[in-house]
Amino acid sequence: MRLRGWGGLVLVIAIVVMLLLPLMVKNSFAIDIFIRILLFAFIGTAWNLLGGYAKQLSLGHVAFFGLGAYTSTLLQIDFGISPWIGMVAGGVVGMFASLPIGWLCFRLRGPYFTIATIATAQVLMLIFLKFRDFAWGAEGTTIPNLGNAPLMMQFDGKAPYYYVALGLLAVALGITAWIERSRIGYYLVAIGEDEDAAEAVGINVPRVKRDIYMISAFLTALAGTFYTQYIYFIDPQTAFSFNISIEAALVSIVGGIGTLWGPVIGTVLLETTSALLQSWLGNSISGVQLTVYSLILMAVILWRPTGIMGYLYEVYARRRVRSAKG
Repeated sequence: MRLRGWGGLVLVIAIVVMLLLPLMVKNSFAIDIFIRILLFAFIGTAWNLLGGYAKQLSLGHVAFFGLGAYTSTLLQIDFGISPWIGMVAGGVVGMFASLPIGWLCFRLRGPYFTIATIATAQVLMLIFLKFRDFAWGAEGTTIPNLGNAPLMMQFDGKAPYYYVALGLLAVALGITAWIERSRIGYYLVAIGEDEDAAEAVGINVPRVKRDIYMISAFLTALAGTFYTQYIYFIDPQTAFSFNISIEAALVSIVGGIGTLWGPVIGTVLLETTSALLQSWLGNSISGVQLTVYSLILMAVILWRPTGIMGYLYEVYARRRVRSAKG
């Protein structure tokens, strides 16, 4: 069987395992870890569209995560609208918010662009901290617990949340795969390699970056709604946490930016390591999680700057060369 055939078989087996996982694993802590892996793989995949393929290093994606979370929560608490509808509404809000943010930030390049995206996310957090009457201010609010209410995205157990997160990740991977094979995917790679050269050959760089930013923002906002419904709480510090932006970038860099499965592989490695360290050490050694993250990131940058997927592609290419010679 060719390597491509083996790859397809592995993918089918992985899908079956993922679908059956909540039925085989009954430990709620383990299911919670799987949900976190799926959620951050989804966020990383959304970030990778802009930060990976186009190499626009945004560290302010949490702005859209927070806007999505607050939009759905406000619609639910103030108007009784289902979070399923609020999730889409939050995605639309995040998508339109990316237009002015992108218009400002894309005027800058390199580290200046990165700093500008961080600033916009922090400004939004400060705004929601001050809006006490409109968005509960710094105290935040809890989501009303309705018991088992699937239409309001509330469930008795963790397994349904797992399947929602799995569905979100499947959607993000499907969109990424489509973009990767489309004309805009080639445009993004060209922009990531050399923005000026891409513009010189006729690519409408501002339009391509705007469009991919909108898609990335829409998907990230969906994650904000899901996370808020999962933890039953929202406040500016949680919804606009800088750690979310960092995590999205880290999982993509470790797994391999500009690749379909890179964010997924990076999330599995980092989130599993984090969960195991917390389980084994608890709070006995402060900062150990960040230390391990730093060591993994330094190891990848020094020895495998293309990430884990880049290494796997190299191995695959070497095997093809050997098989061709043989």
